[in-house]
Amino acid sequence: MTSQTFCFQPRWKEELLVSADDRSFVLELSMGVLTAHLPTETKWRQRAPRWAMDLWPILKADLAAWCEAYGARLIIEPSADVYPV
Repeated sequence: MTSQTFCFQPRWKEELLVSADDRSFVLELSMGVLTAHLPTETKWRQRAPRWAMDLWPILKADLAAWCEAYGARLIIEPSADVYPV
């Protein structure tokens, strides 16, 4: 069994709540074709909450596993946003 740092919860208005250690942020989750949007690592460093700044590789792996489990696509793109909760 693998250990997972991040937990994911789809929310209304095409949002994916991402949580770790009682802290959270939101990524875009398109619903037409279920698709999670993650900024590239370079853009992540500009947009991420300070506490998660260095966790992009772990977030990417955890999100990829979540997407696979739920039949969602994962798109890594510079224009993807990160929203505070």
